[in-house]
Amino acid sequence: MTILDQFRFEPVEAWEQLPPDIVLGDVAGIAVDSQDRVYLFNRGDHPVVVLNRAGTFLSSWGQGVFSNAHGASIGPDDSLYLTDNGDHTVRKFTPDGKLLLEIGVPNNPAPFMSGAPFCRCTHTALSPTGDIYVSDGYWNACVHKFSPTGKLIKTWGKPGTRPGEFNLPHNICCDAAGQVYVADRENHRIQVFDGDGNYLRQINNLHRPCGLAITPGPCPCLLVGELGPYMAVNHATPNLGPRLLVLDNDGALINRLGQDKPGTSPGAFVAPHSVALDSVGDLYVGEVIANDWAAVFPDTPRPEKLRRMQKFRRIAA
Repeated sequence: MTILDQFRFEPVEAWEQLPPDIVLGDVAGIAVDSQDRVYLFNRGDHPVVVLNRAGTFLSSWGQGVFSNAHGASIGPDDSLYLTDNGDHTVRKFTPDGKLLLEIGVPNNPAPFMSGAPFCRCTHTALSPTGDIYVSDGYWNACVHKFSPTGKLIKTWGKPGTRPGEFNLPHNICCDAAGQVYVADRENHRIQVFDGDGNYLRQINNLHRPCGLAITPGPCPCLLVGELGPYMAVNHATPNLGPRLLVLDNDGALINRLGQDKPGTSPGAFVAPHSVALDSVGDLYVGEVIANDWAAVFPDTPRPEKLRRMQKFRRIAA
């Protein structure tokens, strides 16, 4: 079996089975726990929607807590870390929504590009030893490392394009060895650091890497959701995304999901913002379609009903 055989997928249409009173907003963050419960951190009236891997609704929670859902990740104990770039916080919850930890002061951002936490933070990752890394983000250009109890250990990064500098660090992951992968979105690259923030290398030949996930084990692969071109001069240019890439750890392309241009049919993407895998290798992609519709389709009115996420079934070799 080749490595490509491990990453062949087909879309599963109408996967999520929601009660009539729950309407998803843009699924900005998506995470899967050890029991294959899928958490959709979305911008609707029910911010955290929990489904099983068959798509059956289990619960929802978080009403009135969040300002703007952005990132979701799972800790080794199935705690859920939710990053809110609207009120500049990272919160840790039990799977049923009990608050365990809050980092940052709600609605009290650090000064613009100050390097202090947080100013529109974007995502959170856990090291193998429980340290917490936060990419920060839209109005900052750095990564913060916290202890498991939320004590700031160090910060690295500043605005720029050189190694160790960032232009919108949008997503972050850790591998089993403790290396830290940062989707440096508007620099069109992923930067890799050791656990203390020392620059190791970068993965290039990407287009606005937005969503990011990493497979477990000693030789991880990367799943990268690329945004498409949004500028008037290039938004119709083919072969620039949006799409989902599967890369090996050196950045070599294994597989690519999506189409040549944005689309709303099954398997196509508009704005793939978040990525997660379950225990059997099925893939979940959250999209911020409502947020990005006007940039992707500037001449097309936004439809009333929009797809917010997709599930892809792994095709066995």
